[in-house]
Amino acid sequence: MVTMDITLLFQMINIIVLMFILNGVLYKPVKQILRDRSEKMQGMQSEVARIQENARLRQEEVDKKMAKASGKAKAALDSARAEAASAGNAKLAAIKAEVEAGKEKRMADIRSQIDTAAKGLQGNLNGFAVAMASKILRRSL
Repeated sequence: MVTMDITLLFQMINIIVLMFILNGVLYKPVKQILRDRSEKMQGMQSEVARIQENARLRQEEVDKKMAKASGKAKAALDSARAEAASAGNAKLAAIKAEVEAGKEKRMADIRSQIDTAAKGLQGNLNGFAVAMASKILRRSL
């Protein structure tokens, strides 16, 4: 049981002195360490946020450059395709013109051969007519 004598007073004084000593030796340094740690964590969080923002900006910049490069590559590819198509069409037109000229030349040769053959046949037509008539009539004309 608790008796109320002088020891109670000494115990109370002892507890109060212990509180002041522990406050100075233990509680304040621990609070300071916790405060420093909290400030350090906040600093690290702000640094992480800054780095993330920087990374996001760099990614946007890279994306813009990639889009620009892709556009340039597409334009170069379209230009090369158009140039190739133009060159192909020019070669095709040249080949068609060459073929058409050869065709006209051959047609002219064939026409001249037909005309020559027709003139030759026309010249021999009288001789053929006489020969056929003599064969049909079985006598010479």
